[in-house]
Amino acid sequence: MILDDLVDATNKRIKDHESRIPLKELQTTAKNLKTISGFKTTLENPGLHVIAEIKQASPSKGIIVEDFPYLQIAREYRNAKVDAISVLTEPHYFHGKLTYLREVSEHVPTPVLRKDFTINEYMIYEAKANGASVILLIVAILSDQQLEQYRNLAESLGMDAIVEAHDESEVHRAIKSGAKIIGINNRNLKNFTVNFKNSIHLKKLIPNNILTISESGIKTQKDVDELRDAGFNAILVGETLMRSTNKEQLIRQFKKVE
Repeated sequence: MILDDLVDATNKRIKDHESRIPLKELQTTAKNLKTISGFKTTLENPGLHVIAEIKQASPSKGIIVEDFPYLQIAREYRNAKVDAISVLTEPHYFHGKLTYLREVSEHVPTPVLRKDFTINEYMIYEAKANGASVILLIVAILSDQQLEQYRNLAESLGMDAIVEAHDESEVHRAIKSGAKIIGINNRNLKNFTVNFKNSIHLKKLIPNNILTISESGIKTQKDVDELRDAGFNAILVGETLMRSTNKEQLIRQFKKVE
């Protein structure tokens, strides 16, 4: 399965990172850095919020865009007043880099999500040390104990955590872990098929006091309006924006801002 390969590749990558920058050194750097806060607070405000993603490739689509001026894209997102920017840092399947995360966070005063397959505490400190305000915790690859422990660690460092679920069982686990923000992924990470209606179905299982984000497969204004009507607090949009020739206009349209 693709997800197993991604986790294996991440394990090897992080071991290499730790051989070059020990955990203690990374912890010191992370604790001395301030984060751009306010992500969770923003999601609590009325309206449908937009998390705009920066990514060049994916396992299902291959290269999405050849031209990849990531800082220019980040500035376009900022100009469109997105509520957060998601940056892929997984290199083997998504062509991501930690450099992208660090530079975007340095150049744009918008909360930045490290989009990666968080498998241990090292990656959380690494996210903070490279400017992330938000991390992603994927229920499918973590134990119940890890979900709670890693979210608490992120919050202790001044970050927020999106706990991502794909099916009913994972949603229940996310709730049980104490998640404050749940992302519903319309993409099955085991085979990368997409079912847009997954968000609508699973949203009904989540208590109103937990913030919700719909992720993947969001393409049209109709999709966005349907998610707004379903009560989502935010959407995470990647490929649709990366392929757009006018990202600012599309974001404003999604947010219904003239």
